[in-house]
Amino acid sequence: MAKRILFIFLIFLIFTQLIHAQEKAFRFGFKAAPNLGWIKPNAEGYVGDGVKIGFTWGFIGDIHLMENYWMNTGFNVIFLQGAYHYPHQIPETDGASGNIVGTLNRSLSTKYIQVPLVFRMKTEESNSLSFYGEIGFGLGFLIDAKASDTFYEDGVLIEETTKADVSNEYRLTRESLILGAGLEYSLGSSNKLTTGLRFDNNFFDILKDQNTVDSSIEQKAISNFIELQVCFLF
Repeated sequence: MAKRILFIFLIFLIFTQLIHAQEKAFRFGFKAAPNLGWIKPNAEGYVGDGVKIGFTWGFIGDIHLMENYWMNTGFNVIFLQGAYHYPHQIPETDGASGNIVGTLNRSLSTKYIQVPLVFRMKTEESNSLSFYGEIGFGLGFLIDAKASDTFYEDGVLIEETTKADVSNEYRLTRESLILGAGLEYSLGSSNKLTTGLRFDNNFFDILKDQNTVDSSIEQKAISNFIELQVCFLF
């Protein structure tokens, strides 16, 4: 009987320690990050028009792999902006059968759900502070794309649209390389506050189809952004 009680006690002790270790091996938290996004075209006649302000929020998880090494994952909701212009044509506005050839200036607003998988390396904590560097991969899924367009012929405004749904003109997925660095501050217990810069570099084209003026031109562009992320982990 005593051996059975001792055995049960040992099992309970081991189980308690495993639960405790698992709690320390995984941390859950929230993220908020303003971002600066831009579109980088790679097709004849397509030109990027600077950076735009966006925002990211999400839930994150830190998985402890071994001493000073973590895997950062979760999901992000990314509001990504960008602007570019390119040759375009529209039907004649007076009902004629021809087309008007000009330049389309597009301000693009997209929304992605992204699942990141990032390997994070941290320094030893000193005075409640440690530093980290990270590298990884992000897979995003387009859930919304809206455009505000202005169409010009020889510098004259011909047509203007705002917040039109253009989701069918863009690829469903966005694959990216993630690079970053920052610092982590201990708030006591297992609570942590992290902040840092993260660069998200798109791998493949976000555009689809051919140019409307010259069908031999395949539309190509990538969308990149850099964000200042603030995360609370507990």
